[in-house]
Amino acid sequence: MQLPTLRQMQYFVALAETGSFSRAASASNVTQSTLSDAIRQLEETLGIGLVDRSNRIASLTPAGETALARMKALLVDARDMVDAVRAGHAPLNGRLRLGVIPSIAPFFLPRTLPHLRRAYPDLKLHLREDLTRVMLEDLRAGRLDTVLIAFPIATEGLVHEIIAEDSLLLAVDGDHRLAGRRSVRPAELSGETLLLLEDGHCLSDHVRAAAPELVEHQSEEIRASSLTTLVQMVDNALGVTFVPRIAVEAGILSGTDISLCEIEARPARRSLGLVWRKGSSREGDFRLLAHFLRRFALEPAKAAA
Repeated sequence: MQLPTLRQMQYFVALAETGSFSRAASASNVTQSTLSDAIRQLEETLGIGLVDRSNRIASLTPAGETALARMKALLVDARDMVDAVRAGHAPLNGRLRLGVIPSIAPFFLPRTLPHLRRAYPDLKLHLREDLTRVMLEDLRAGRLDTVLIAFPIATEGLVHEIIAEDSLLLAVDGDHRLAGRRSVRPAELSGETLLLLEDGHCLSDHVRAAAPELVEHQSEEIRASSLTTLVQMVDNALGVTFVPRIAVEAGILSGTDISLCEIEARPARRSLGLVWRKGSSREGDFRLLAHFLRRFALEPAKAAA
């Protein structure tokens, strides 16, 4: 029985993602006729039409939609296999594409990467910083190998291992009525303006969960694109927020008069964890990486997931 080739499937996925034979050919660095012929051969091999060519936009038939998901999965597995073979038998060897969210990357990576490079000099680490939703999409699509994100968050169909806990500390300006306190009662937060990062940052969801009494008072007009900006807003008495301990230990409050405290009897925290595709041929590498990163945790994980 004749089987489709990986090249044919790559061209078909490119067509599905661009919606155009010309754009798909350009993205694949081939001529349009080469790409078109390959997709026709793919349809002949499968014995069914995958593309509706009746209008100017190349749309998929129902069979094409069904085939698309399977072909994407096969291509991801093929890339995993190539990376695993190229890496050889040595642990953490070869290329590894790691995604890290912005509320972790600048605070945790400087503590760990120098040690990781010394321990595994043949590891070629490619780093990406982006929002959780974007990176999980890229992980599923095979554009990233593993991602370091904050939990709780839904990761259906993926594997994750928690490497650390990370306390969230209430931050107020130096002249605030709660400044200098080690802890505050939830009722004392009444009426405070809660400052958050822009939508899309999972830290905002974790902060809302940490202080549900402040959700109704969150500022819709004042949002920050980074933790550094958020800290400056608090220092200028625009409101209060919660800051991760890893950011505090990395010096994010340097030059400010911000005061930190906890909420009584309700410690706020998030978990930091590494995520990868289920069934990946490099799972051993990812678990080894999680174990290595755990050594540098300020607050060790209570249990691996």
